[in-house]
Amino acid sequence: MAHQHSPGFLKLVAEAKTRILEIAAPAVLRKLQDKSGWHLLDVREAEEYAAGRIPGAQHLCKGILERDIEAAVPDSNAEIVLYCGGGYRSALAADTLQKMGYTRVRSLAGGWRGWLEAGFPTETPAPPAL
Repeated sequence: MAHQHSPGFLKLVAEAKTRILEIAAPAVLRKLQDKSGWHLLDVREAEEYAAGRIPGAQHLCKGILERDIEAAVPDSNAEIVLYCGGGYRSALAADTLQKMGYTRVRSLAGGWRGWLEAGFPTETPAPPAL
């Protein structure tokens, strides 16, 4: 579900987007098909991730990204693509990772919604074992 974004949030995102790189969905699809060594991180909330994801995406929600990124991706020179619902949170997350020293970070333009609109493959993670 799309949320109404506040002017302050949109300003913050616009500023972040001047400092980061974005990647288009078709380029991410090609990367998935090539299976090259890179990291695809879903920074959405747990319930969003549970409803569906880009195949192979690792979940690391924006709320814990700064705390857990070094364990998830220890190499600050590794290629990382981040995505969220619409490309806003992932832009902020990409900006943060760059400030933490990660050098090859991009945000998926249009996010999950753009991926779905393009008709690209998705998967639903298996529920946790009880």
